[in-house]
Amino acid sequence: MSDTTTSRIRETGIVAIVRGTDADAAVETVDAIRRGGVSTVEITANTEDVLDMIREVSASFTAEEVTVGAGTVLDGETARATVLAGAEFLVTPSFDEGVVRTANRYGKPSLVGIATPTEAVRAFEAGADMVKVFPAGTLGPGFVSALGGPLGHIPTVPTGGVSLDNVREFFDAGAAAVGVGSSIVDGDAVARGDFEAIEENARAFVGAVEDARTE
Repeated sequence: MSDTTTSRIRETGIVAIVRGTDADAAVETVDAIRRGGVSTVEITANTEDVLDMIREVSASFTAEEVTVGAGTVLDGETARATVLAGAEFLVTPSFDEGVVRTANRYGKPSLVGIATPTEAVRAFEAGADMVKVFPAGTLGPGFVSALGGPLGHIPTVPTGGVSLDNVREFFDAGAAAVGVGSSIVDGDAVARGDFEAIEENARAFVGAVEDARTE
């Protein structure tokens, strides 16, 4: 596990999710996210040419500028391939022991998808560094808060349905960070080359997280 990577996720409080973006636009998209103040970015493994995309994005920024991870990692084989391509952390939609084992073998943090307390315990005991509460929009902040009662030692990262309207509630409920997809990486904005809009989205979330943490 990389303490530096997990510390950065906690510090930023946001993992921006890049899904289905054209490879040619990936670097510009990530640069816009970075300019907006978010330094941890997840590129989903179900994106076409994801390995080349991870390599290219990783090579375009220093480790201080951007930490690139792989998302929607479903099995150990995909986990290994994305790590070898340069992914610094792995994110899953569900618990797969092979992914966690591979992440630990390569010293990379894993954020493992869970939707029940039992899954959270199983993932954490298997070696996951954080659990991704997914889908957060359905489960809601109340679930995150309730989970933190008996399982407060397990860091939670609500993902899926997190917006500017509810991000404060998730942090008030005890979230360590949040995963944010289309609310930052607007597919229409990417398609029309409006990277300033993505930068503005990222900056808005950074401000909302800072406000949630200080009030």
